Amino acid sequence: MDTYIRAVRLLSRVAGVVAALLIAGAVLVICDMVIERYGFNRTTIWQIDVVTYAIVAATFVGSPYVLLHRGHVNVDILPMHSGPRTRYWLGLFTAGLSFAFCAVLWFLCTRFWYEAWSLNWRSDTVWRARLWIPYLSMPVGLGLLVLQYVADLVCIATGRSQPFAADPQAHEIAA
Repeated sequence: MDTYIRAVRLLSRVAGVVAALLIAGAVLVICDMVIERYGFNRTTIWQIDVVTYAIVAATFVGSPYVLLHRGHVNVDILPMHSGPRTRYWLGLFTAGLSFAFCAVLWFLCTRFWYEAWSLNWRSDTVWRARLWIPYLSMPVGLGLLVLQYVADLVCIATGRSQPFAADPQAHEIAA
């Protein structure tokens, strides 16, 4: 199980780097768009699509990294004023509920991506991008998020990390 947790954490870190690179790429494309449009008075065809798809992909692909570092928005007033046993069960419940929601969302997004791929959907813009390519970020990102939730559930259930800790690595119990 420790191997699974380490592998998922590595995948989440890689996903975080990919998300950061997607955002950096979007910034460069925006700079290119501004230079082409206002510097050379040329029309921009593909830049807006690429920036939109890159930011959406960064959101989905970066989500497991955010979960790994407990960066999602949460309200933790109840757990912080609860005893350890209540915090433990509340942590399992909320992580399990979040896992179930993300698993259903992964399933639905995978079906949506497959439909775009099998029917060869294209964007309605002049660029006519194949939509299965940017849509792939949804099932990939959510799949990694589901794996990270499984790792978090295992860590909470086995006492490897404390629920609702600000940084899960800071409160890890030596295995």
